[in-house]
Amino acid sequence: MSQARDRGDDHWPIRPFRNRVAGTGASPRNRFAAQLAAGTPVLPVLIVSVIVLVDLVGGAGMIWLPLLAAGPALAASTSGPRGVLCVGLLAAVLGVVLGARDGVPARELAVVLSALAAVTLASGLASALRGRRERVLAAVRSVAEAAQHALLKPVPATVGPFQVAVRYSAAAAEARIGGDLYALVPTPYGVRLIVGDVRGKGLPAVGTAALVLGVFREAAYDEPDLLAVVGRIERSLARNLGCDDFVTAVVAGYPRAGHLEVVNCGHAPPLLVRESGNVVAVEPTCPAPPLGLRALTGETPSLQVLPFADGDQLLLYTDGVTEARDHGREFYPLAEGLARHVSDQPARTLTALHDELLAHVGGRLHDDAALLLLRKPTVPERLLLGSGSGTTPADGVSAGVESGTVDVRRASRSPG
Repeated sequence: MSQARDRGDDHWPIRPFRNRVAGTGASPRNRFAAQLAAGTPVLPVLIVSVIVLVDLVGGAGMIWLPLLAAGPALAASTSGPRGVLCVGLLAAVLGVVLGARDGVPARELAVVLSALAAVTLASGLASALRGRRERVLAAVRSVAEAAQHALLKPVPATVGPFQVAVRYSAAAAEARIGGDLYALVPTPYGVRLIVGDVRGKGLPAVGTAALVLGVFREAAYDEPDLLAVVGRIERSLARNLGCDDFVTAVVAGYPRAGHLEVVNCGHAPPLLVRESGNVVAVEPTCPAPPLGLRALTGETPSLQVLPFADGDQLLLYTDGVTEARDHGREFYPLAEGLARHVSDQPARTLTALHDELLAHVGGRLHDDAALLLLRKPTVPERLLLGSGSGTTPADGVSAGVESGTVDVRRASRSPG
């Protein structure tokens, strides 16, 4: 739920109307009429009106009267029980008037009204049950969003010497959480990050993602070697995952100035954007299996060291982005899109990419998608950022990702 909804902002537009109607100058009849109008759905009333108009014009009598039940039946899908009862009452009154006008026998008219009453009651019950399910779903969404905030902690806009932006979209809109994972932490050995994708969906995938992130956050602080961090995640997954489960991931680190370390475990290759705007896919020199499958293959991941100069950017993502298809079954061209929208503001770049991705698929993703963009500002930009925050810009400045605060570490403890 959004903060605006938690504060009750979604009710603000209604209160002035209620205050005007329920003021001292409003009579009880006017208040009742206003409440009745507010609770009556427009489309079902329009359908009832059309049926009445057809009956008046054609004079068919009994032929059209049973169709009045369509009003309360439709109201059950759009309104609450009060709206259903209002439409049913309106349909019954109009049915009596039309029956008397067309000379429908009392017995036949009573049958039509009985059927209309039964449909109205059944529709009112269905509307009440629908409202209850919507409230339960809202509670589930709230819990899932709280779990997502606990699992995928917010990443500040600046972490250490980097500008950072993250965009995450879960395909399961009802839960708003999926099996994709990301984390970025400042450590005594430089800034380290992970982006991964858990095989499967639902709560088991969320549990596996929580396991990977927990081990990564702990190992990133303890292990000087990035391969040792990956090894600890592998051993933990080997103990806890089933034989068919695995996690694809890219683990990266910035141990010293100008050098970026990358370990790819069966994941999509990151995209490296040079300051000139050239986009290059960082393919692994020695392909390694996903995390959790090393015992089956015996292959170990390798460490790639890339030059990472001022103005360079690195985009890590999950397969929900590159496997997104349009109506013609064409995949989304991420590299081309990144080249079109790259800028010196990672948040702006990811916003443009995300909007283009949603337009490509027609508005809704069919798989979880995560994007994490890392940018090394130039020296003038670091000076500007440092003057704006009141701190001295240096590669030894790191942001506390867990709490969103900023703290200054010695350059000897955070090289590069």
